[in-house]
Amino acid sequence: MYVIKKDGTREEFNVDKIIAAVNKSAARILYKFSEDEIEFLCRSAKEKAESLGKAGITIPEMHNIVEGALDKVNPAVAKSYRDYRNYKQDFIHMMDDVYTKSQSIRYIGDKSNANTDSALVATKRSLIFNELNKELYRKFFMTRDERQACKDGYIYIHDQSARLDTMNCCLFDVATVLKDGFEMGNVWYNEPKTLDTAFDVMGDIILSTAAQQYGGFTVPEVDKVLAPYAEKSYRKYKEEFLKYGDASWEGYAEKAETYAMDKVRRDFEQGWQGIEYKLNTVGSSRGDYPFVTVTLGLGTERFEKMASVSLLDVHQKGQGKPGNRKPVLFPKIVFLYDENIHGAGKECEDVFEAGIRCSAKTMYPDWLSMSGKGYISSMYKRYGKVISPMGCRAFLSPWYERGGMYPADQNDKPIFVGRFNVGAVSLHLPMILAKARSESRDFYEVLDYYLEMIRNLHIRTYEYLGNMRASTNPLAYCEGGFYGGRLNPHDRIKPLLKPMTSSFGITALNELQELYNGKSIAEDGEFALEVMEYINKKVTEFKEADGWLYAIYGTPAESLCGLQVEQFRKMYGIVENVSDRPYVSNSFHCHVTEDITPIEKQDLEGRFWELCNGGKIQYVRYPISYNIEAIKSLIRRAMDLGYYEGVNLSLAYCDDCGHEELEMDVCPKCGSRNLTKIDRMNGYLSYSRVHGDTRLNDAKMAEIAERKSM
Repeated sequence: MYVIKKDGTREEFNVDKIIAAVNKSAARILYKFSEDEIEFLCRSAKEKAESLGKAGITIPEMHNIVEGALDKVNPAVAKSYRDYRNYKQDFIHMMDDVYTKSQSIRYIGDKSNANTDSALVATKRSLIFNELNKELYRKFFMTRDERQACKDGYIYIHDQSARLDTMNCCLFDVATVLKDGFEMGNVWYNEPKTLDTAFDVMGDIILSTAAQQYGGFTVPEVDKVLAPYAEKSYRKYKEEFLKYGDASWEGYAEKAETYAMDKVRRDFEQGWQGIEYKLNTVGSSRGDYPFVTVTLGLGTERFEKMASVSLLDVHQKGQGKPGNRKPVLFPKIVFLYDENIHGAGKECEDVFEAGIRCSAKTMYPDWLSMSGKGYISSMYKRYGKVISPMGCRAFLSPWYERGGMYPADQNDKPIFVGRFNVGAVSLHLPMILAKARSESRDFYEVLDYYLEMIRNLHIRTYEYLGNMRASTNPLAYCEGGFYGGRLNPHDRIKPLLKPMTSSFGITALNELQELYNGKSIAEDGEFALEVMEYINKKVTEFKEADGWLYAIYGTPAESLCGLQVEQFRKMYGIVENVSDRPYVSNSFHCHVTEDITPIEKQDLEGRFWELCNGGKIQYVRYPISYNIEAIKSLIRRAMDLGYYEGVNLSLAYCDDCGHEELEMDVCPKCGSRNLTKIDRMNGYLSYSRVHGDTRLNDAKMAEIAERKSM
């Protein structure tokens, strides 16, 4: 007996193909057949096929046979199978939606991601492809209930266009890739012998690898990565001077030292300038400017300090023609602060002062405490291990060398560099409370339903990504960029996934409190705190049961801050202080309109700090002009509290005369409206105005306009 394929070819009847097809249909509704059920399905299908008395069975006849057998075992799986059969009709509607969106991207643009310039041809093509990929993800990966939850707005699956292709944000191990050389693009790169070459190669690595993922790409402790190559250049320059100089010169050895140090310092300045140009002008193959972060500051050796100070000085001066310079957006700089190194009178106080000058002028660096209170500082104080943020705010849970999720013994150490996140799904908490009330159900019962939904999405994502080949990101999986990343190109990446996190995101915590009792988290916050403690407890239970590193993430909603308002209004209408503005609050932050001092904001948000260890940042607004002492005082306070702290100013630059000041819409010097304005998106910076337009969506612009405390 054979099956007649759609193209007329014949294939021998194979019951294994039936098993594969029904298992896929069952997986789409999270059902798993027992061995007895599989045996019944196979026997039933074979008997029905034989009863037709035909040598050849057509594909439609085969589908009907399988559907009939499934109806007897599990009608829900039968429906899933039937729905998949009808995908062609669905594709017509899906492609129509993609076409409509593509026309909008081509002729209007897209502002869902501030890192993308949708005026560019390459970016338009990438955005259009993303729309198709997003629809394919919804159709073939998500269950019906998940699609409905996303459509209504109870959960939000981030980066749907890329989730089945690759991983999210990471801490990339550049030092390991550089060490002893590596292969990229079928070309062998030798380990750099000088600092200027190290900068060039590091830039190539960043652009190549960041394009193979979505989310933030961090080079952790970049000062320590570059210092060995600065040492090589120093020796080269010193030998060069001694070779060609005249030993009879007075102070000959001192001149050689000065010459070598000046040359290395110049290499650092030019290297950082080249990195800034590269990351802000060369779009990646995924259509955006790669979101690159570097962390620095803990290096105490001379070239480690030089690496940090030179980047801070280069960034502070900005890029552009003389008299019209402004700071660039990438790389985002994060200063790793240790009171024992950077405190008053300590050996790296000068590096701290350089960071303060830079923050007061450009908002970067952001500041991460290594010696304060809490989880991140405790890892550094106990193990000497830094948990750098991945991109703007994501942090990794500990993974121990021998014990895995928990230390095997007191000598076991955690590993952070070389790890990544596989994706984030966010809860819309006010929507969930509104649903519970409208259906007269317990809030935590409804919350549990969506937590379980996110849990299952993460489990399936781990399983799916595990089948990816190492060749999809060779520098990461084959050349050591990721932890355990010495696979062969054809190996699957599943063995690397256990140390990687998945995030349960939370948004609009302030609006949750407002909906609960009409008070903001600045006025009350107890219910919001109770909910966050509950989510932490549940996610810890999931980690124990599933063996995966789940994390809780204060979501930096960008376009989502406006989408969630639209979704709430559609389901539950306009509610004062919940959905009456064009945006919702980001993560656990106080509402931007709160008239509170920076110190009050730090203290109010501190309650939630250790409940979002998978992703968080704290920032305060400085409505004063470049006040270095105020900024220094608040940063030191934040470092004592164990925070990851951002400075928030509203920077404005006249593109005609070069005048700069805070908060201007018209240049007071020349009257021009041709301004570039840089505002904090949330954990990172973006252009709120450039060449008469903005890269931000309307909801985010509305939020920026109302900021008082943020």
